[in-house]
Amino acid sequence: MATKTKAPAKGGAKGGAGAKGGGAKGGKAGAAKPGSKAAKQQASAGRAAVDFTKRDHAGAGLPVAAPRLKTYYEQVVRQQLTEKFGFSNVHEVPTLSKIVVNCGVGEAVKQPKLLDVVVEELALITGQKPVRRKAKKSIANFGLREGQEIGASVTLRGARMWEFLDRFVTVACPRIRDFRGLGTRAFDGRGNFTLGIKEQMIFPEIVYDMVEQIHGFDITFVTTAQKDEIALSLLHLLGMPFRGDDKPVTPKVAQPAAAA
Repeated sequence: MATKTKAPAKGGAKGGAGAKGGGAKGGKAGAAKPGSKAAKQQASAGRAAVDFTKRDHAGAGLPVAAPRLKTYYEQVVRQQLTEKFGFSNVHEVPTLSKIVVNCGVGEAVKQPKLLDVVVEELALITGQKPVRRKAKKSIANFGLREGQEIGASVTLRGARMWEFLDRFVTVACPRIRDFRGLGTRAFDGRGNFTLGIKEQMIFPEIVYDMVEQIHGFDITFVTTAQKDEIALSLLHLLGMPFRGDDKPVTPKVAQPAAAA
């Protein structure tokens, strides 16, 4: 009787083991192999399930605040320029109309992929998609053909223009190596100021480990002033650190009173 009772137990054990083995095999068969199409579909489905862009934040439903530097211009700079130059009309007071960031990539003739990296970095710095610039004529000595992409540029207006100027003055300029101020001889005689940046690393949006090649670009501040003297005063009051200033101007905006 003992042997008869043991036999079914062994059989049951084997059957249970077989069931476990089958379950294990079934589990292996159900899991997708890494790198396969099924694994990619599962990963994409997981990413689609979590959409961080649609999350509510603390300022949801509130009106967008005006740029800090624009508010400072309307409250302080405009009145100071009127008193200094004696403008009789409000529309005569100069203001900043646009900022143009231009980057020429001569090596893009031989390495077209290098221009893609420059475009991505300009988009991170300015917050706006750059426009690719093409060559207007062919130059045989440089191996350049007409219509070939050799640069990128961004034109900032409105809120993005004021935000970029604020970040450039308060964050980027202090990070320039051996910085002693900006030169005052870069005006074009019509109230526009252009300066060259040697490294894109001065902007905090650029991650040092992700940089493939260090390059520079030009920044042009276009104003509505008719004379360089007025444009210089405008940019100086907006906080632009020019060479020879004893102490840079720090824009301070009056905070609105808290609601009761």
